[in-house]
Amino acid sequence: MRTREVRLIDENGEMMGVMPPMRALDIARDRNLDLVEVSPHAMPPVCKLMDYGRYKYEQAKKENEARKNQKTVTLKEIRMRPRTDDHDVEVKTRKIQEFLADGDKVKVSVQFRGPDMRHPDIGRKLLDGIAEELKGIATIERSPAMEGRLMSMIVSRAPGWEPQKKTVSVGKNKSAQVAEEATDTADEPQTANATVAQTQEPVAQTQEPAAQTQEPQQQ
Repeated sequence: MRTREVRLIDENGEMMGVMPPMRALDIARDRNLDLVEVSPHAMPPVCKLMDYGRYKYEQAKKENEARKNQKTVTLKEIRMRPRTDDHDVEVKTRKIQEFLADGDKVKVSVQFRGPDMRHPDIGRKLLDGIAEELKGIATIERSPAMEGRLMSMIVSRAPGWEPQKKTVSVGKNKSAQVAEEATDTADEPQTANATVAQTQEPVAQTQEPAAQTQEPQQQ
């Protein structure tokens, strides 16, 4: 430091007064701390006693936590043709809703080719219909406009709109499946027994002729 005096603040934030830089540095060494200039443009400059390594660690930790909580908004794009059929338009509209539910922005574009360029009103009507379908869900950030062979608009998630959580009710179907499996399992032994009984009957019939052929030999 080239200044003649500095205003020193201790590690607890208490003002220690104005003093020469060398004296402030001696105090920092005695307390095993660092002397950090926190306000160089003040008159005189303000210095503070602190553990600079710990200070940098805490700052990095705060930045990491803020970065984790920060949502990165990306711009997705959905493309279609002026004469895209209604079913495909419905599928793409649901896809737009999924992107909005994730917090992303969506660029909805209509691509014109050849003769389609003579009918831009068809593309605008298509985009207006999608905007109407997304009413209450999306906010139009940029109205439909031509960009070369594309007519596009940008939509974002409407303030206050929360996507519905997906719920799958499988309780009834699961119970029915278990009941069917139990019924099939209970029927299996009966079918097996019936099969065994049928296969055993011919064996008993074949043994009787064998006994008749042995009787003449005994006489």
